[in-house]
Amino acid sequence: MKLSTRGRYGLRAMVDLAANSGEEAVCIQSIARRQNISESYLEQLVRLLRKAGLVTSVRGAGGGYRLAKPADSISVGDVLRALEGNLDAVSCGAFQKEHPCRGADQCVTKYVWKKINDAIGQAVDSIRLSELVEENRKIREQGVEAIENVCGN
Repeated sequence: MKLSTRGRYGLRAMVDLAANSGEEAVCIQSIARRQNISESYLEQLVRLLRKAGLVTSVRGAGGGYRLAKPADSISVGDVLRALEGNLDAVSCGAFQKEHPCRGADQCVTKYVWKKINDAIGQAVDSIRLSELVEENRKIREQGVEAIENVCGN
C-alpha cells in the first residue's frame, strides 16, 4: 500500500491542527506555512476532512479550523480513510458482495490478503492523533524541528 500526498499531507495538517488549535481556530495559511503545503491543496484536503466530520470551520475574524472531536478520539485510520478511501493493500473479490470472485471457494491466498488488510486497518486505527501530537512535542523538546520538517514528503 502506498499513500498519496493527500493522505500524507492531510495527516500532517491534522497533527498541526491538533497541536496548535486548543480553543482557537487555526487558519489555513498558518498550517500551510508550517507544513510547506500549498494553501489551495490544503483547502481541498480540509474540505474532505470536514465532510468526514473530523474538522469544523469557524467563520469571521479569528476564523479557521479546529478539530471536530478531541485528538484522542481521532485515529490515523479515520484521517487516512477520509482522504484516501479504502486502505486495503489488496482488493480481493472473495470478500466483496458486489462483483465477487468466481474462484473464491478454491482460493487459499484470500486469507493472506485478508490478514494483510486487517493488519493495516488495526495499525492505523490503533494510533491516535493525540499520540502524534505528544511525539511531536517530545521531538521539539529535544531541539529538533518536527512539524515543519516531517519525513516522507
